[in-house]
Amino acid sequence: MSSPKVLFGFHAVGVRLKTAPQSIIEIYYESSRRDARMRQFIDRAKEAGARLIEADSLRLAKLCGSHGHQGVAARVNEVAQVKSLDELLEQLEADGIAPLLLVLDGVTDPHNLGACLRVADGAGAHAVIAPKDHAAGINATVAKVASGAAETMPYFMVTNLARTLNELKERNIWIIGTSDDADKTVYQADLKGPVALVLGAEGPGMRQLTRKTCDDLISIPMKGAVESLNVSVASAVCLYEALRQRG
Repeated sequence: MSSPKVLFGFHAVGVRLKTAPQSIIEIYYESSRRDARMRQFIDRAKEAGARLIEADSLRLAKLCGSHGHQGVAARVNEVAQVKSLDELLEQLEADGIAPLLLVLDGVTDPHNLGACLRVADGAGAHAVIAPKDHAAGINATVAKVASGAAETMPYFMVTNLARTLNELKERNIWIIGTSDDADKTVYQADLKGPVALVLGAEGPGMRQLTRKTCDDLISIPMKGAVESLNVSVASAVCLYEALRQRG
């Protein structure tokens, strides 16, 4: 069994309380906080049968490796998820569901990754994919920013992204990359079928090999002075357009 990990923040710990309370080893909370939000959280934790431990802000910060814990942290065991991308895709195929995947190429900032996972969960994407050597991994910061989505959204880090994209093509999944210089906009693309939306890091965008692997390229219209959007915002625009088209 893998080692326990730490979740912190009301959203991240709250989602675990809701979805898998049996996986929680113990919850630490800042005893000096007596506001309504903390009282409601403690009541939920008690109802779920979680072990509660009082702690001060410094102890919480040391446990989380961050001062952004909001007064709440939990030590938890891993929750079993789909083990592989192939397993997930086979399940979707068996259920007759068209995959909607988010592919992140070069997103190394944990705050951006957390926000992308949250967006993917909200839009009903089936998985997020990233290369092992050009991506952030799941850590406590990612989990907090994701507001629980790190617990529910499958995140697959692959050894060779271009090869994985080609394997998706073999499953008849259309690979659509985002690029500022694409002639077609996201609103002109057909996103109703099996699709993987590929976004690069803000600034450099997709790597050249990733771009060449795409079946199509789309852009997000920019009407103001700024030239680009944060990758999590761009992910939201694309994924929610896919959601809209899928009805």
